[in-house]
Amino acid sequence: MRTAPERFETARLRAERSSSSYLELYVPLDQDERVAVWLGGVSTPAEVEQRLELELEHWKAHGYGRWALFDRETGEFVGRGGLRLIEIEGKAEVELGYAIVAERWGQGLATELSEAAVRIGFDDLGLREIVAFTLPDNLRSRRVMEKAGFLYEREFEWKDRPHVLYRIRSGSSSEG
Repeated sequence: MRTAPERFETARLRAERSSSSYLELYVPLDQDERVAVWLGGVSTPAEVEQRLELELEHWKAHGYGRWALFDRETGEFVGRGGLRLIEIEGKAEVELGYAIVAERWGQGLATELSEAAVRIGFDDLGLREIVAFTLPDNLRSRRVMEKAGFLYEREFEWKDRPHVLYRIRSGSSSEG
């Protein structure tokens, strides 16, 4: 099984494999209404813990997953993101997902993480394609996907809500 690095750095981010010790960082992120509105709503601490447990299981089963994200200069927690195996309309897909603390929106951190995760997906994991999706009116996230090289594919339903699906294929222009 090919695996992703448990830690990596970009120009401004330090990424570390999710662990149970990050629960105290993830709860406030998932309870911030500005962030949660794009992720299906505010989560209880128990829901955040349950999702984190699933993330940890995903790492063990697949050799990749989500990372906790920290500012390289200050060490401040700035979000989480990475890759996960999901099913969309009966088809297995690898999804790029991210959540950045609202105070750091607009600084390019989601794009920086996205570009790194795509490189890891293609170079380290040997993936042929990666998807990303969001609500149609989440223009910031759509712009992140486009900057990272994802192309709009179509609308679809996810958890009974309309979403827009983007896809990037190995060998496309964002890879260097």
